[in-house]
Amino acid sequence: MTRSGQRDADPEAFLSGFRDDAIWTTAHGKRLTGLPEIGAFTRKALPPRAGSPVVATYTVDLILFIRPDAAAVKIRQRPATRDGGECLDMVFRGQENPSELVAAHPWSVPGAPTYVLAKDDGVWRVAAAQNTLVTDPETLAAG
Repeated sequence: MTRSGQRDADPEAFLSGFRDDAIWTTAHGKRLTGLPEIGAFTRKALPPRAGSPVVATYTVDLILFIRPDAAAVKIRQRPATRDGGECLDMVFRGQENPSELVAAHPWSVPGAPTYVLAKDDGVWRVAAAQNTLVTDPETLAAG
């Protein structure tokens, strides 16, 4: 999976980082099992995002090596403007009740994915992934 694959709405680049038997749950709770199902969803959902003014940035927060060929990776996913990279979730920072702003700024809500990676034949690929929209008021306000 390449960051540019998602940013550039290139399904094949995005899918290259998944194992054939991967499982993935989207931020909205849709469970996808196996590369054919993940691929069908991605090929339908990703291309319409090509012209979107909003992209996501991904920062690794934590890596837990379960064993030398398996790792759990916690990601900080932040929506940003495509043209200047301005992080849109800053609208929530410091707000007393940021949850009230979520409905007015749905594209500004950050994500908190966790990926389980497996190293097969020297290549790290996603074996399982769970994305979660951040709705906890304290986390939103902290930025």
